[in-house]
Amino acid sequence: MSLAEPPPPARGVTRSRVSNLHEGLLRAVTSDHGGTGTIHAHRAYRRDGAPAGIAFIDLVVLPPHTSIGLHRHADDQETYVILTGRGRMTLDTEEFEVRAGDVVTNRPYGEHALANDTEDDLQLLVFEMGPLGGAQ
Repeated sequence: MSLAEPPPPARGVTRSRVSNLHEGLLRAVTSDHGGTGTIHAHRAYRRDGAPAGIAFIDLVVLPPHTSIGLHRHADDQETYVILTGRGRMTLDTEEFEVRAGDVVTNRPYGEHALANDTEDDLQLLVFEMGPLGGAQ
């Protein structure tokens, strides 16, 4: 899916009548965690408004040849769900290919990065869970 061409509405659905549809929310994020280029992201949920335990849920699009730089979180656990495309994931000291349907758990305090080294968009959901048993 290209950011310039949103998918057409489902058959029989008039977009103006869909009250809980939110469109055009992706924002440009340059050099995310020291990464390359400009990615696009939308924070669907934040800790203050999310169900217990969720720190955030993001929809992220990495255009061709962009990346989320190598970084780590404290005691939160972050999970990447690859929706479309392919890329190169770094998890601690290991590097491997990811593709649509893959789920990668970034453990607390672990280092991780994601690069789109292809000519197609890489789309993912990022779920960050707060520390288990900790105060939210």
